Amino acid sequence: MCTMIVENIKVEGSGKVNNEWISLDQANVSYDHPFNAPFEHALNIDFVNATLGPSSRVAVELSASAARDLVRTILEVLDQAEAGGHLSKE
Repeated sequence: MCTMIVENIKVEGSGKVNNEWISLDQANVSYDHPFNAPFEHALNIDFVNATLGPSSRVAVELSASAARDLVRTILEVLDQAEAGGHLSKE
């Protein structure tokens, strides 16, 4: 039995919802039962714009291994961008 795990973070970016781009200000990251993915549990990420209401979200449900691969790949790409002088150190 898994208890839902949830963390919320502020983000800056944009996402596409119904063929329209919206600004995003928050990501809700959880480990719980997915709505659509064929797994018992998944890492679920909802990118949202809180001021536009619940229908303004980009939802992602990933297996644990896919989520870990995604995190590694994101870090590798950012490291390469930084090494190439395209990204300043934060």
